[in-house]
Amino acid sequence: MPTIVVEVMPKAELLDPQGKAVAGALRRLGKTEFTGVRVGKRFELTVEGPADAALLAEVQELADTVLSNSVIEDVTDVYVLEVAAGETH
Repeated sequence: MPTIVVEVMPKAELLDPQGKAVAGALRRLGKTEFTGVRVGKRFELTVEGPADAALLAEVQELADTVLSNSVIEDVTDVYVLEVAAGETH
Protein backbone atom coordinates (compact mmCIF):
# COMPACT_ATOMS: atom_id res chain seq x y z
CA MET A 1 0.00 0.00 0.00
CA PRO A 2 1.41 3.39 -0.97
CA THR A 3 2.05 6.07 1.63
CA ILE A 4 1.66 9.73 0.71
CA VAL A 5 3.72 12.15 2.80
CA VAL A 6 2.68 15.76 3.45
CA GLU A 7 5.26 18.08 5.02
CA VAL A 8 4.17 21.34 6.64
CA MET A 9 6.44 24.08 8.05
CA PRO A 10 5.80 27.39 9.79
CA LYS A 11 5.95 30.34 7.41
CA ALA A 12 9.54 31.61 7.19
CA GLU A 13 8.61 35.11 8.33
CA LEU A 14 7.00 33.89 11.57
CA LEU A 15 8.69 33.08 14.85
CA ASP A 16 9.08 29.37 15.60
CA PRO A 17 9.08 28.98 19.41
CA GLN A 18 9.56 25.19 19.21
CA GLY A 19 12.52 25.65 16.87
CA LYS A 20 14.02 28.24 19.22
CA ALA A 21 13.65 25.85 22.17
CA VAL A 22 15.36 23.03 20.26
CA ALA A 23 18.13 25.38 19.11
CA GLY A 24 18.69 26.46 22.71
CA ALA A 25 18.89 22.84 23.87
CA LEU A 26 21.43 22.06 21.15
CA ARG A 27 23.57 25.02 22.21
CA ARG A 28 23.46 23.85 25.84
CA LEU A 29 24.69 20.45 24.63
CA GLY A 30 27.64 22.17 22.95
CA LYS A 31 26.28 21.68 19.41
CA THR A 32 27.19 25.17 18.22
CA GLU A 33 27.45 24.22 14.52
CA PHE A 34 23.66 24.50 14.21
CA THR A 35 22.66 28.12 13.73
CA GLY A 36 18.91 27.64 13.57
CA VAL A 37 16.15 25.07 13.90
CA ARG A 38 12.61 25.07 12.51
CA VAL A 39 10.06 22.52 13.66
CA GLY A 40 7.28 21.36 11.35
CA LYS A 41 4.78 18.56 10.87
CA ARG A 42 4.80 15.43 8.75
CA PHE A 43 1.66 13.50 7.85
CA GLU A 44 1.75 9.98 6.38
CA LEU A 45 -1.43 8.91 4.60
CA THR A 46 -1.59 5.22 3.66
CA VAL A 47 -3.95 4.50 0.78
CA GLU A 48 -5.51 1.50 -0.90
CA GLY A 49 -4.69 1.21 -4.58
CA PRO A 50 -2.33 3.33 -6.67
CA ALA A 51 -1.22 6.82 -5.71
CA ASP A 52 -1.99 8.37 -9.10
CA ALA A 53 -2.01 12.04 -10.13
CA ALA A 54 -5.70 12.47 -9.23
CA LEU A 55 -5.15 11.17 -5.71
CA LEU A 56 -2.05 13.34 -5.24
CA ALA A 57 -4.08 16.38 -6.34
CA GLU A 58 -6.76 15.46 -3.79
CA VAL A 59 -4.13 15.11 -1.06
CA GLN A 60 -2.64 18.49 -2.03
CA GLU A 61 -6.08 20.06 -1.63
CA LEU A 62 -6.49 18.39 1.79
CA ALA A 63 -3.01 19.53 2.77
CA ASP A 64 -3.86 23.13 1.88
CA THR A 65 -7.27 23.16 3.59
CA VAL A 66 -7.24 20.61 6.44
CA LEU A 67 -3.71 19.54 7.34
CA SER A 68 -2.21 23.03 7.49
CA ASN A 69 -3.20 26.47 8.70
CA SER A 70 -2.50 28.69 5.68
CA VAL A 71 -2.24 31.79 7.88
CA ILE A 72 0.87 30.54 9.69
CA GLU A 73 2.05 27.45 7.76
CA ASP A 74 3.18 26.42 4.28
CA VAL A 75 2.77 22.98 2.75
CA THR A 76 6.35 22.37 1.63
CA ASP A 77 6.01 18.96 -0.03
CA VAL A 78 3.54 16.24 -1.01
CA TYR A 79 5.04 13.02 -2.32
CA VAL A 80 4.71 9.24 -2.44
CA LEU A 81 7.05 7.53 0.00
CA GLU A 82 9.12 4.99 -1.86
CA VAL A 83 9.71 1.84 0.18
CA ALA A 84 12.48 -0.50 -0.99
CA ALA A 85 11.61 -4.13 -1.66
CA GLY A 86 11.51 -6.13 1.55
CA GLU A 87 11.15 -3.04 3.77
CA THR A 88 8.05 -2.32 5.74
CA HIS A 89 6.82 1.05 6.75
